Amino acid sequence: MTADPSILARPSGGYAMLAVDQREALRAMFAARQPEPVTDAQLTAFKVDAARALSPYASAILVDKQFGWDAVIADNVVDPSCALIAAADAFTPSATEFVADVAIDPEVDPMTVRKEGAKALKLLVLYRPDEAPEPRIAMVTDFVARCREAGLISIIEPVSRGPRDGGAYDHEAGIHAAARELGALGADLYKSEVPTHGKGTPDEITAGCAALSSVISSPWVVLSSGVPAEVFPEAVRLACRAGASGFLAGRAVWASVVGSPTMADDLRTISVDRLRRLADVVDDAVSH
Repeated sequence: MTADPSILARPSGGYAMLAVDQREALRAMFAARQPEPVTDAQLTAFKVDAARALSPYASAILVDKQFGWDAVIADNVVDPSCALIAAADAFTPSATEFVADVAIDPEVDPMTVRKEGAKALKLLVLYRPDEAPEPRIAMVTDFVARCREAGLISIIEPVSRGPRDGGAYDHEAGIHAAARELGALGADLYKSEVPTHGKGTPDEITAGCAALSSVISSPWVVLSSGVPAEVFPEAVRLACRAGASGFLAGRAVWASVVGSPTMADDLRTISVDRLRRLADVVDDAVSH
């Protein structure tokens, strides 16, 4: 079965998708703001509140099985206008990384989450320059096949990481090497880091995005991790002008309100304003 990724898009054709699938990284954000341990229930409550407040303004929302999916579905907090994406990745941490290894999560059954409302699955892929490409390629190929069999949109999210031994590496080169390796394997949507993490000149960011567009065979969007929230809207604009189709992002929308004493209100005000602005950027960029 085939699925059309445009069902995750806005009427403009651009993608304004929200991610709330962060796991131990989200726990660390809370831990930085409170002395007591961060509970699993606290993470789940945040995801439910964020989905309720923000999904009316997103074209799709990405939720993880570990801390969010079941509660978000049970509480019926996602706006009917917003498509559901299930994270299909299982993370293994190390002493230095929240995510040191990734596998397709056996707990996420494509047909089950489809019945629960999912339109797509997402898979994180770690690109390390010291590791052979064959396992990455095999995992992405397997993932795409599983999605097609279930009639779900496949989204892959390759991210550039350093070598296992902690040695020096070129993060920017990894973004582009991952796209060359994985960008034409049949995934319906490709989620990329912003070239230069949005810190380069407009010309540098534009050139980097154009290079990604030349090797990614599907529509592609940017994520916001590593990009300062205040520059992410401009990074999205530049990316879309150079061939991207929008964003699938979380931190640029809600990270600053995590742990706030008025967090629920802040999600409805600060975070909604940011998401609406980003959606306007996408609509404007893809229509020119």
